[in-house]
Amino acid sequence: MAKVIGKEKNIVSIEFEIPQDKFEESVQKAYLKMRGKINIPGFRKGKAPRKIIELNYGKGVFYDEALDIALPDAYEAALTELELDPINKPKIDISEFEEGKDIVISAKVEVIPDVVLPDIKEIEVEKIVYEVTENDVDEALKNMQTQNARVINVEDRPVAIGDTVIIDYAGFLGDEQFEGGTAEKHSFEIGSNTFIPGFEDGLIGKNLGEDAEINVTFPEEYHSPDLAGKEVTFKVKINEIKAKELPELDDEFAKDVSEFDSLEELRADTKKNMMKKAGDSELIARQNASVAAYVEASQVEVPDILVEKEIDYQIKNFEQQMSMQGINIEDYYKMIGSNMDGLRDSIRPQALVSAKSELVIEKLTSEQNFDISDEEIDTELEKLAKSYRIEEEDKLKEFKENLKEQSLEYLKGNIQRRKAIEYIAANVKLVDKKEETKDETDNN
Repeated sequence: MAKVIGKEKNIVSIEFEIPQDKFEESVQKAYLKMRGKINIPGFRKGKAPRKIIELNYGKGVFYDEALDIALPDAYEAALTELELDPINKPKIDISEFEEGKDIVISAKVEVIPDVVLPDIKEIEVEKIVYEVTENDVDEALKNMQTQNARVINVEDRPVAIGDTVIIDYAGFLGDEQFEGGTAEKHSFEIGSNTFIPGFEDGLIGKNLGEDAEINVTFPEEYHSPDLAGKEVTFKVKINEIKAKELPELDDEFAKDVSEFDSLEELRADTKKNMMKKAGDSELIARQNASVAAYVEASQVEVPDILVEKEIDYQIKNFEQQMSMQGINIEDYYKMIGSNMDGLRDSIRPQALVSAKSELVIEKLTSEQNFDISDEEIDTELEKLAKSYRIEEEDKLKEFKENLKEQSLEYLKGNIQRRKAIEYIAANVKLVDKKEETKDETDNN
């Protein structure tokens, strides 16, 4: 029988027993496991009876191994009986151990801490509104126009901002060419700021085929010490000038780039899509702000172990992202002048917020006990199948059946979490954004 004998914050002290008959079973299992390693004169290795081994080595020869066998099941049974949810390994002591009696075990168990949720009706969140103006629609149409521009060769005018030029160039520090400052048929857009300041400006107004000398100064923080802060000269030849020729924004344009017959129809559809996107972004922003405010108002002391686990999770994701980009994590540390400890410290504040958020969401989910329908589970399965690009009917059916069988609780957890977020966003008090006073603006 298990019982709680004390609690301090989220550390619960419990006491439970290993029944004498269960311990005897474990001693026998320990004997069968260990007998092959024990030598007894007159017996082949592994064939000595248990009683003989105990006479030679003492009755407790198998007790340590037997405890290792018996303890996990007894501990799990105690957790189930006391309805405890541990978040870390327990600290275990043997309180009473007498021959022929039940063994009494004491343990300190770190569990999910108590969470005090706020009155959701008292949580205020500023309204978030993403408007779509006619100017926004104009810009969207201009972007379509730019994306469908035709590139033409320019011969009758000099280089201008927005042109793409193809050049040969060589860089000189004094009379000597410097390493890395030479290229042929290099293409770039004027105004893209891909060169050091002054280089692109020096090309504006120059003509096709013209040779130009452009004097510039490398920035003081330039990565090459030999060039940082130095005045240099680039000798440049302009081989080609290319410009974008924009199509007219008219009905013919609408027909070319869409299924619509008129610019008016294209404009209306563009606005409708932009408004839907704005609405979706508005909803996500409102949900994020609502959850953040609700979590901040909740009371919970987050255990260090949960913060460290969250840091581990974030670092693992970060290392995977670096690996996908072909960057070794150790090289990354050198590049930023830090190390693993430094990275962990930088992540810790956000990890604390994330760990607290999870505790609050779990508490709310357990209190509200949101209903989950079969249709919602099927929708979740459909989304997962789509993410894996499984579309064939037979494979889709098999995928859904397997996942439902193996990961039903995981699926329910995802749905419960989403419902909790929706519940928070739907029940907080939305208030108009406060107008900033002049003093507040000056302070910012």
